[in-house]
Amino acid sequence: MKRTYLLILLVAISITSACEQTDPSVDQENKRPPAANAGKGESVSLSKLDSQKAYDLCAEALSGYYKAIWNGLEFDVSRYMDDPNLKQYSEKKIQSQYNLFRKNNLTYNQVKEVRMEAEKVDYIEGEQSFYYLKLNARITKDVGNYAEPSEFLVQNRNGKIVIVDWYTSGKNSYDSMMRGENQVINNPAIWKNSEWVDKLK
Repeated sequence: MKRTYLLILLVAISITSACEQTDPSVDQENKRPPAANAGKGESVSLSKLDSQKAYDLCAEALSGYYKAIWNGLEFDVSRYMDDPNLKQYSEKKIQSQYNLFRKNNLTYNQVKEVRMEAEKVDYIEGEQSFYYLKLNARITKDVGNYAEPSEFLVQNRNGKIVIVDWYTSGKNSYDSMMRGENQVINNPAIWKNSEWVDKLK
């Protein structure tokens, strides 16, 4: 009787493990599971429901960015980011771009609209789960328009969804000049690396 009970118990455990590994509720195509495991440190779990929030946050930030560098509008980095190093870098990025455009008498041609297309929104699970987004922005100005891709990493930190890294890879972009071209954007803790941050100052 005991052997029969143990055999049934082992079969039940095996079936449970198999079900967990092939959960049909996971969106295999987009690799976005319904819920993330709790992360360590400041990172808090994300869920598939956060993908829309992550997209909205990045789209709003990117739209504000282009209106800041061309139109001179205020851009509150604290609304989108919480890491002090990333905030400082982003402020320098905005100010540098605006100063460059103003110096070359280009700010008269104001941004009228910024439209987004999400090329990729991937959930990356691990010790610190995060979303990777690649957004293609089309910037419409008084005269003409242009397109530029940007990559974002988004996490839930202390209960707030924030951008933890972003990189604009357009030709001669500030990021490509400061950080290098063809960067792989996949490290949500990059701005906590003081040695790396010091090289950007």
